[in-house]
Amino acid sequence: MKASEIRALGDQELDSKLTDLSETLFNFRFQHTAGQLENPNRIKQVKRDIARIQTIKRQKDIG
Repeated sequence: MKASEIRALGDQELDSKLTDLSETLFNFRFQHTAGQLENPNRIKQVKRDIARIQTIKRQKDIG
């Protein structure tokens, strides 16, 4: 997900997206531990998306 796409979302949408990504990350970690995750690089992508959302939320709070 690109930063420009995230900036276009509202506050409630950001919160829901952050919750969804956190749950996805939990599931990916669980699958990775069990050896069932097909693409381990997806964990890295989800973590970066979470960081982007948190950064943009912080920027909106300050600005």
